[in-house]
Order: sequence, then C-alpha cells, then structure tokens
Amino acid sequence: MPRRRFILVVLDGLGVGELPDAADFGDAGANTLGNLSRSVGGLRLPNFEKLGLGCILPIEGVPPAPAPAASWGRMAELSKGKDSTLGHWELAGLVTERPLPTYPEGFPGELNTEFVRRCGLPGVLGNRPASGTEIIAELGAEHLATGKPIVYTSADSVYQIAAHEDVIPLDRLCEICRTAREILRGEHAVARVIARPFTGSEGSFTRTPHRRDFSLKPFGRTALEILGDGGVEVCAVGKIGDLFAGVGIERSVSAKGNEEGLSRLLELLREGALEAGATDVKSTTAGGAREQLILLNLVDFDMLWGHRLDPRGFKEGLEALDRRLPELLELLSYNDLLVFTADHGNDPTSDSTDHSREYAPLLAYRRGLPGLSLGTRESFADVAASMLEWFSRPAEGSGRSFLGEMGTCGSEYHASL
Repeated sequence: MPRRRFILVVLDGLGVGELPDAADFGDAGANTLGNLSRSVGGLRLPNFEKLGLGCILPIEGVPPAPAPAASWGRMAELSKGKDSTLGHWELAGLVTERPLPTYPEGFPGELNTEFVRRCGLPGVLGNRPASGTEIIAELGAEHLATGKPIVYTSADSVYQIAAHEDVIPLDRLCEICRTAREILRGEHAVARVIARPFTGSEGSFTRTPHRRDFSLKPFGRTALEILGDGGVEVCAVGKIGDLFAGVGIERSVSAKGNEEGLSRLLELLREGALEAGATDVKSTTAGGAREQLILLNLVDFDMLWGHRLDPRGFKEGLEALDRRLPELLELLSYNDLLVFTADHGNDPTSDSTDHSREYAPLLAYRRGLPGLSLGTRESFADVAASMLEWFSRPAEGSGRSFLGEMGTCGSEYHASL
C-alpha cells in the first residue's frame, strides 16, 4: 500500500466566529478572522482563497472561491475552555468536561508556601495575573536584590516563574519548575508551568529565548498514542510537543515561530519524499518509509499578535504564510492529507488580551480532489477521527470523520488521480 501522511497545521488563535456559549466566557461578538479582516481594510490571501477559506465565513478581501481546491467547514469545541492545551487535546480526540483552573486573583497562599518550602526559596514576588514583560520591568530590581522568583499567571491556566539568569541559573529554574509541576495537581492541575528566564538590568530587562514549558499530561488516550502504537511515526513541530507533555510523540522538532515552524515542516516533507524513494513528490511509490502524522503549531498568530492586540501584525503574518503556501502544496503527494485548523480564537480587535471562545476553521486538502462543504462540525475531535480513518485504524472517542464527506478515506487510493 502506498505510504500515507496526515499533516495538521494549527493556526494558533485563528478563530472564525463566536460559539453559542461565547458570552458565558466573556467573548460575545468575538470573530478573530472576520473582525481582523475588517479592521485592517481587507486581507490579501490569494492561495488560501483558492483553497476555500472565504467559503467558511465572510472575510473582507477573501471572497468565496467558485471551485475550492480544499473541503471547508468549521468546528465547535466541546471541551469547557478556550486555551491551547484543551484545544489541542480535543483535536487529538480528548474532550475535557472540566475546565483547567485559572487564578484571576493569584494563587492560594498555601500553594506558594509549599512551593517556597520545597524549593528552599526566600519567598516569591508578584502572585497575580500580569504581562510577562511588564511584571519583570516592575519587580526585576526587587528580584535581583532578594533572590525571590517572580510568580505570575494570566487568563490561561498557567503558573509562570520568571527569574534573572544571573540570580537563578536556567538549570536551577527548571528544577524549581519541575517541583511546582509536582505540587500543582488535583484541583490545582494547571495546564502548564512555564520557566521565564530574563537578563539585563533595571530599566532594560529582557526575556531570553530559553523559555521551558512543563505541561500537564493528557487525562486520557489520544489519537497520537493510538497511531504511534500502531506503527505510525508521530512528529511534532513547534509547541505541539509541550502541549501533549511528549505523550504519544515519537519525534519533536523545535521551532520558535511561524517562519521556522513552516520551514521545519517543509524539511520533514522533503525528507519523507526521499525516504519513500520518490523522484517526484506526486508519484505513488510504496517505498519502505513508515506512515507519518505531522503536527505543526504556528504560534505567532496567538503569541505575537493576538495577545498583543496587533491586527496589523496578524494581517502581515497571515499574508506571509499565504505566500509560502505553494511551497507546501507542491510537496504533497496523492497519499497526503493536509488539514488547517485552530485551537481557539484570539481576536486582536477586542479589548481583551485573552483567548476567545470561537469556532475553529477547517480546510482539508488532498491533491486532485475537488473541495466540498464539511459544514459545522460538533467537535474538534472530528480531526482525530479523520486521522484514525486515514491510517485505517479503528475509530475511538466522540469524533466523526469528515473523510467520507470529502470523497476519500484512508483505506483507498485513487490511482486515477
């Protein structure tokens, strides 16, 4: 049987309209992509337009394609949250009924007391929701004087520990983060403990690129584990590996932002073509290479432009990705399925720097197949169900595969394409 690959690209924070319960999360009116397009006077995304992005929702500058190259739709989130962890877990088939804990008033005193005791620290500073750059500017000098790390959170389920690399070296900071991860269990099981090292002096503190995430392990079995156990090579690019705490991932590739992440994905696809013995990526060689699931998170949409309420940067990031889209499509064979989606919204036109409770877009592309409407899906877990069917594995979980609606499935190969 010809080798198959499933490529999932998560456009972090690119929501396509408020979910019915958005108001319960404080997100009435959220529409990341739609509001963004209007606020910047329209988007120029000719390649995504050809795929059918404009068929999902009204986007200024991106009209519906008359004959989309990809199947299109949108997906609702069943999990009770709007963070990256729950969003990615549901994409992998794990629906979470209980939201992960957040701390708008800071962490309970007993948690920090235990943290200080077990780590042998002189205390902590901060202990409130804050911008990372702002809190180190405010408390960095006191941290230098006292040796107390800066503990803070955000609207997400995170316990962040900032420390100057000259006061608490990176190895030591990672050690105390691991201790915090052990403490934060049960009702306080936050999604991530994050090491936030910085350098510099008062008035010029700067966060370093040595951030480390210590993530909560998924509560149940995901499609990544099922496929990995069945012999599929599961490759994670960017922050995907952290979001799953490495569970179910055979190979993790580091990437710091959108450009690097996309470049690493293209390298993996070229490598896969060589391993399969193909001289032309459109060819249909069986080869000896393993089947492959590749997952990429493009974090800049969320981290750089959504949270910072930067519609112009968001626009430029989307247009930069669109310009590279032909490189990606050219590397796909008839045995590849490429899916674009998101994990939540992050509307840069709103008054909030938090994520937003929105539908995720769905674009599913297979070379040679015409695009069809996939409608509104009941769960992000439909992606997991489609992964399993693509590789002819038994369905598990609550998702519903969309492959049949595309006119393709994992157990068949259209040799005529």
